[in-house]
Amino acid sequence: MVNAPAAVSPVISAWTAVSPLGLRAADFSSGLRSGRGTGKPLDPEEWSVPFREACLVPDFHIREILGRKNTRSMDRVTGLAVTAIRHLLSGESESGRGGVREGARDGGRGAAGGDGATRLPGVGEHTGIALGTSTGSAQSIMDFTRDSLVGAKPFFVDPARFPNTVMNCAAGQSAIWHGLKGPNTTIAGGRAAGLLTLRYALRLQRAGRARTVLCGAVEEFTSARAWLEWHTRADDDATAVLGEGAAVWLLETADEAREHGRGGLADVAGVEFGFAADPTAARTALADAVTRLLDRTGTAPGDVRALADAQAPGAEGEAERAALADVLGGHRPLRVATADAIGDTCAASAAFQIAAVLALAEHGEIAPGSPALVTTIDRDGVVGAALLRTR
Repeated sequence: MVNAPAAVSPVISAWTAVSPLGLRAADFSSGLRSGRGTGKPLDPEEWSVPFREACLVPDFHIREILGRKNTRSMDRVTGLAVTAIRHLLSGESESGRGGVREGARDGGRGAAGGDGATRLPGVGEHTGIALGTSTGSAQSIMDFTRDSLVGAKPFFVDPARFPNTVMNCAAGQSAIWHGLKGPNTTIAGGRAAGLLTLRYALRLQRAGRARTVLCGAVEEFTSARAWLEWHTRADDDATAVLGEGAAVWLLETADEAREHGRGGLADVAGVEFGFAADPTAARTALADAVTRLLDRTGTAPGDVRALADAQAPGAEGEAERAALADVLGGHRPLRVATADAIGDTCAASAAFQIAAVLALAEHGEIAPGSPALVTTIDRDGVVGAALLRTR
């Protein structure tokens, strides 16, 4: 359990999302509220995958979005992360109660080499990054390995693509592109990655390692990921549509946010995790985690006003729904159904769930001061929950 000590008072004060609903936070927010889906048929000439449709980020072409410089060997997952963080740092994602005061932005470095872009005040070079993932880019790993096997010699590979094969490439490149020299951490946590990065960021703050942290998660859609999902899924979740994207938010102390003109969107009341060694125990493990979270934050089940569950496919989703019914009883808070709109984003799912809560809070669909519960469940046994209080 990571509770928020009074001396730290962590708040989420800005967020953004690059999603199948669009490249901007505004696209994600409006699309989520409209209830529209994003699944589209895949062109078999372009995609050699076992699925007929997917939820893809529209018009996402790395070199068109980020420019030609330093992007020749950039893979999709890194491009998604770098783009999302660029949007957040430039303040393009902010509006409403979490926004920056008019004229409150200061100059800052943009993409590599500097592009004169403005930057959120108070988000300097000592800002940390905590980014969630599954394995980094499975496509980059498989492509590089294949090249070493089919080439005339094993070392006849493109060395510029080797960094893409390591798990922390997206976080590292994001820091390099945006001149961030604070703690840089990648957490491979599957569906729970978004909540794991939130807990890690809270610990960085409590330990005095970083006052501001950019945290979130990223997932790509590629042929490699599609085939891995196809071969590892159970029969009862084979129909879930895959999605992709990146969701990132700014975590800082309440004092830091006020100093730089950010009112904050939500307080982080606490985060709790558990583990189920056997899939049949996932229901109990998650129910226990949520119960501990509510008890330690002084929140009654009937006080929860919004629920953003993982909507995991198959047995995990059934266990999650059963666990929440066990804890909440007959109480039915507003359900934030992110996966209905953007598909199964796996490692980025919990981050998108948090972004969805923030989006609805910005537009007044979740009243200020409301407890919002975010839950996750991963097929490898990790379960977790976070409680946010909207501002």
